[in-house]
Amino acid sequence: MAFRFLHTADIHLDSPLRSLALRNPDLAALIGGATRQALSAIVDLCLEEQVDALIVAGDLYDGTQTSMKTARYLAEQMERLHRAGIVVYKVRGNHDALSKITQELVLPPSLKLFGGRAETVTVRKGDIEVAIHGLSFAKAHAPDSLLPKYGRPRPDAVNIGIMHTSLVGAAGHDPYAPCSVADLHEWGFDYWALGHVHARSEHRGASKVVMPGMPQGRDIGESGLKTVSLVTVRDDRTILIEERPTSIAQFERISVDLSNLDSWPAVLDGIERAVEAARSRTAAAHLVGRLVLGGRTPLAWRLRRDSDLLRAEIEHRLGGAGQVWIDKIEIAATPPDATAPAGGIADPLDELGALLRDEILRQPAVRESVGALVKEIRDDLPPDARRFCGEDEAEFERFLDRLLGESGAEIVARLGQDGAGTR
Repeated sequence: MAFRFLHTADIHLDSPLRSLALRNPDLAALIGGATRQALSAIVDLCLEEQVDALIVAGDLYDGTQTSMKTARYLAEQMERLHRAGIVVYKVRGNHDALSKITQELVLPPSLKLFGGRAETVTVRKGDIEVAIHGLSFAKAHAPDSLLPKYGRPRPDAVNIGIMHTSLVGAAGHDPYAPCSVADLHEWGFDYWALGHVHARSEHRGASKVVMPGMPQGRDIGESGLKTVSLVTVRDDRTILIEERPTSIAQFERISVDLSNLDSWPAVLDGIERAVEAARSRTAAAHLVGRLVLGGRTPLAWRLRRDSDLLRAEIEHRLGGAGQVWIDKIEIAATPPDATAPAGGIADPLDELGALLRDEILRQPAVRESVGALVKEIRDDLPPDARRFCGEDEAEFERFLDRLLGESGAEIVARLGQDGAGTR
């Protein structure tokens, strides 16, 4: 008789909005409630699949938020599992360690919360004995590996370890409880249920090492379909891992090539086709798209100048596309290569654009001043909002390159006239 469980992590219940672009109140409401809906979807899936257990590998909460509405909602969802006879095994991650509702929340006895000392719980399903090992973060920071604190595998049992860890490090994640995949394989457990890194990964070898990723993205930096792992321990003790989607809203970058489109209606048609194609590939109920407009078009300057009108017209057209939202429009389109007319006199706006791009904005003093201003703005923002300019020095420099390039294009766009319909 198989032992089946659902493995998830990093739900970040009621996480505050992280994108400054979510100015649409309806879109903000959707994303603001998406983590709750994802948890409800996880519980629904547990009930539909009649699993034996739900494993939550940390960061069920989102830091210091103290909303008792969150506590009541969570208690209701755990009670649904309790009534169905589904046990919940949970470890605290770095965000859970900061949460104050942990001490105030009354949860059903079927939820096993592992403490700051490693513990092992054994259960039996038919002829299969399963040993579940867990260890929670006692504090918000865990600079050293937690692996040496875990017990060794129980003989003759299927051993499952639950750990919140950054592994050897991942972009956008601080190094919490670092350890290598090789070390996890060597420990001798059959399955490692990990959490902390928001992108899914599986590392197969002597054991199954699974980072399920988060079940619901919160901004464009967490794009793509989000899932949980449905795990079946068969009678012969082999392990089957299946991905199951949980995203309510799916963030995606939608690239649109505007090359050779020389009229406003043609541009709108091209964008609409690209969005509809992305919608057809989206498994989640809602698509939140960031449009990236590229290519060479004589409308490049007008797109920047009239970006508010562009967005309004796109949203109007997509009103019937079915749960499609525009997060932001990034305009990387450029004008066709300028050619001097008869007499050798080039367009003065093209000359100004070239001067800004190739000389003025490349001056070290200009770059240094802009960089200092960006850092000042970044440092005034809450920690979760500081990622907009990169996670390290190299990404910050690339952000400055993009910012300076777009600034020059924006200046020229604002100076352009609309007399010919292209400027």
